Amino acid sequence: MAARRALKAVLVDLSGTLHIEDAAVPGAQEALKRLRSASVVVRFVTNTTKESKRDLLERLKKLEFDISEDEIFTSLTAARSLVEQKQVRPMLLVDDRALPDFNGIQTSDPNAVVVGLAPERFHYQILNQAFRLLLDGAPLIAIHKARYYKRKDGLALGPGPFVTALEYATDIKATVVGKPEKTFFLEALRGTGCEPEETVMIGDDCRDDVGGAQNVGMLGILVKTGHQIAVDQKTVNCGAL
Repeated sequence: MAARRALKAVLVDLSGTLHIEDAAVPGAQEALKRLRSASVVVRFVTNTTKESKRDLLERLKKLEFDISEDEIFTSLTAARSLVEQKQVRPMLLVDDRALPDFNGIQTSDPNAVVVGLAPERFHYQILNQAFRLLLDGAPLIAIHKARYYKRKDGLALGPGPFVTALEYATDIKATVVGKPEKTFFLEALRGTGCEPEETVMIGDDCRDDVGGAQNVGMLGILVKTGHQIAVDQKTVNCGAL
């Protein structure tokens, strides 16, 4: 087997790894400072769809993380890029705080459905509207398909179950743009001059962070600060990914 190249880049997950809502994970700021002292490129990658990149950056700065906006790559960024490539008018099932990342995108008379984390919009009337658009031929774009995520009050449903419900009802397969899709990791590395085999991914999700990174040729490091691996206290074996 060929020797692995020297480590040149580190991708770091945000929610559940560096912070949980408005609280930093204990020791995360110091860990990031130590990482910054190494001679590697650092990028921050996240599936969060609850807020725009600018609001996310403001949250991180309030938690005293030394991060710049151009170091952050989000699934919202990836979704907007796909919408622009397809030249569609999306029905946006995302939180209102995430809408600024779609500024300038035409959304009247929608002919596509984009699903993120939108607890206030996941009700029958709106989902049925999306269902009818899909039956009329609109493509379904999932910002990601996480089953659940970590909040201060415990685990909560992610957008994955709602995307899957629309897929089941319409026999349409969603295009997924966030982790663990290979294109997401490759886009996050774009402009760094680093290859996947020169990169390590650090995250709290065994499947989306570690598994996704491994599938594209990166190393993966799992931290047990966010999802805690599974809802029912059973441990998933990341080595099997």
